[in-house]
Amino acid sequence: MAGSQTALREANRATVVDSIRRYGGLTQVELASTTGLSAATVSNIVRELQAAGEVDVRATIHNGRRAMLVTMVHRTGLAAGVHVGTRHMSITLTDSAQQVLVEQALPLPHEHRADTSLDRAALLIVELLARVGAELPELLGIGIGLPAPVDAATGTVSVPGILRGWDDAPVAQVMSKRLGVPVFVDNDANLGALAESRLGASRHFQDSVYVRASHGTGAGVSLARNLHRGFAGTAGEIGHVQVDAQGHVCLCGSRGCLNTVVGAPALIEVLRASRGSLTLRDIVALANDGDPGCRQVVEDAGATIGAVVAGLAIAVNPQCVVVGGELAETGELLIGPMREAIRRRVPLNHIAPLEVVAAELGPNAEAMGAVLLALENTRTTLPTFARPDGD
Repeated sequence: MAGSQTALREANRATVVDSIRRYGGLTQVELASTTGLSAATVSNIVRELQAAGEVDVRATIHNGRRAMLVTMVHRTGLAAGVHVGTRHMSITLTDSAQQVLVEQALPLPHEHRADTSLDRAALLIVELLARVGAELPELLGIGIGLPAPVDAATGTVSVPGILRGWDDAPVAQVMSKRLGVPVFVDNDANLGALAESRLGASRHFQDSVYVRASHGTGAGVSLARNLHRGFAGTAGEIGHVQVDAQGHVCLCGSRGCLNTVVGAPALIEVLRASRGSLTLRDIVALANDGDPGCRQVVEDAGATIGAVVAGLAIAVNPQCVVVGGELAETGELLIGPMREAIRRRVPLNHIAPLEVVAAELGPNAEAMGAVLLALENTRTTLPTFARPDGD
């Protein structure tokens, strides 16, 4: 009985902490409403967290009444990670020790433009700072991940046409001017690779590849724990490897690229006749619920991606391939066929067999990578990268 009570207390504590991180700052009344816990339980948990130095509690005025606002404690210096996707944006705000303080996601319109999306990101960062009781001067820097090759030196998309509405946009310069802090830009798969190699599934390996399978497919390569971007940031652009010589013309101008076969539009079109109009999120959800058509499409995509990743693995000889992105939320449906395709094509290494695993940071990998990018470029001395379990 004592064990079950302890487990319940820990679960309730985790629920409260997750809610604070999600919303940045909540009154105790709001915490009770959000978590479904009683006011007394919330009060006790907040008291324990405050005594442990994990949260700050301060008086505030809420709806015209005095209330106690609860926020996560943050160490000196904050960083923001922004992941701009094809149809969404997510922002993570952390302190200098990578403690997540608050996260926020929002949808983006199809073929969104750089100016409007950066305006929204800037406004949201200011709002998130306010939620945790911080001000703009505390922000050390901002990292931004884009679903396109990026010249990290200039902070611009390096291959025109791939991310429409962002060509020639000086992303780092524009965002830095808006908020007055240093801004660093990179490809989102590179940032996923950075986060997973520092904090996630590949943290125990020197050389690894991160594959992001979502609306498009890309890879980030980490060699000796350092990102290998290639000239102007085009290393790892596996979405533009040809897999069908007679296939559709890709955004890059070539025919039959991997993205034209396993990208979201291609998967949606394959299912249109039998399943009607779907989104990528619908396909993932239906596949996980056992829909045979969606499962087949995901498995086929996994095998096709795996065949391309095998070529990359032969070239760079990583110890680990980490798979993330929205399609990876189907787990072994995608990763199993990928692993088998890689196994058939990559020579077996009996000293260090190649591992193919799911990303540990899930949908937060790219935004956390953007945070790390900002911290690594704005501080000369960083705290040791480690997960909470001490690994």
